[in-house]
Amino acid sequence: MCPALAWAFPANRPTPGYTRVAIETSVGTIVVAVDNKRAPRTAANFLAYVDDDRFDGVTFYRAARRKSDAKLGLIQGGIDTDARRSLPPIPHEPTSKTGLRHLDATLSMARPNRPDSAMGNFFITAGATPNMDARGDYIGYAAFGHVVAGMDVVRRILAMPTCCGSGPMRGQMIIKPVAILRARRLDGVARPTRGVKPWLIGLRRRPLS
Repeated sequence: MCPALAWAFPANRPTPGYTRVAIETSVGTIVVAVDNKRAPRTAANFLAYVDDDRFDGVTFYRAARRKSDAKLGLIQGGIDTDARRSLPPIPHEPTSKTGLRHLDATLSMARPNRPDSAMGNFFITAGATPNMDARGDYIGYAAFGHVVAGMDVVRRILAMPTCCGSGPMRGQMIIKPVAILRARRLDGVARPTRGVKPWLIGLRRRPLS
């Protein structure tokens, strides 16, 4: 994180306008602060996945390292292609409107190559990635928070062996994806959508005697 900008970000404590979320993984915990004020739609979407437990049991599955410096890049996690866990796609909040930027430790939404398509996948940057900010006709990606604790865990995931993938993800899929055990709010009250949870169907059935 740029020292000159550190003052603008909340520390790992309750801060008005932000909601902290602990993402517990099999290699450690990452705590993020979601910006409810500047990116309200994107923040609300992420928190809906958290409050519904939709991230429990998914993975960090992508580690995209820069060719110029393998310690920089991004890690991506979430529901991947599991449509059973998905909520409807949300309107895009570009950085040109939110005023947020893809700096070191930024939390942002992953999406297909079209606007208004982000759902339940997100990424965390290691090092500034200004090429993901909106500019001109390029809509960029929707930054909506940042890491306040656990960047060592982010870097650990970024360094994991990768292979496979296609297109822009070629060679970036983590060979042994990192389990997200659970994601929980640290601030405020959970507001689950109370919708059907099809990914849980059959998981809690008792064996026949």
